[in-house]
Amino acid sequence: DFEKQPIKERLKHWGEFYKEMPEEELMAQGARCMDCGVPFCQEGCPINNIIPDWNDLVHRNQWKDALERLHKTNNFPEFTGRVCPAPCENACVLGITDPAVTIKNIEVSIIERAYKEGWVKPQPPKVRLGKTVAVIGSGPSGLACADQLNKQGYHVTVYEKSEVLGGLLSLGIPDFKLEKGVVERRLKRMAQEGVKFKTKVN
Repeated sequence: DFEKQPIKERLKHWGEFYKEMPEEELMAQGARCMDCGVPFCQEGCPINNIIPDWNDLVHRNQWKDALERLHKTNNFPEFTGRVCPAPCENACVLGITDPAVTIKNIEVSIIERAYKEGWVKPQPPKVRLGKTVAVIGSGPSGLACADQLNKQGYHVTVYEKSEVLGGLLSLGIPDFKLEKGVVERRLKRMAQEGVKFKTKVN
């Protein structure tokens, strides 16, 4: 797992306190995944991520391809990589005799590297269908729904009763687990892709 900041440091702020895992270690964890015959991790994953695919790509130092593979099944890996309880790791076959592959760490490392490298860019749909959809609530499921519909070419407006977007992500999860800048970064990208947001609408 990620190394944590010393407690004396953590006490000085409310932010995330995990340190980045070295790239060599992430690649080694991805390689460990290739020792598995039957990837039960996928069965454990609530959104059916094809975990061995992106683990293998990280192992082979193909981070950009790993990002593409990850985004095919996961709209928001920067959220799940932080707050998901990782049932995939509980289902990891290697975990029977050894520590499980650090799947969650690899997942969040892929997306955070992608942001640093500038690979995550707004991708508005090339064609609009001329149909509009209202999504009620800007929590994780509402945002995922809006993201998927927008990618298909619908004009999407997300209505949120609170004055803050993100629902549970913004109002229910403390900063040390999920800093609000991470949520705002994704919301900004969705807006650039054409999703409209309206707050204080009950």
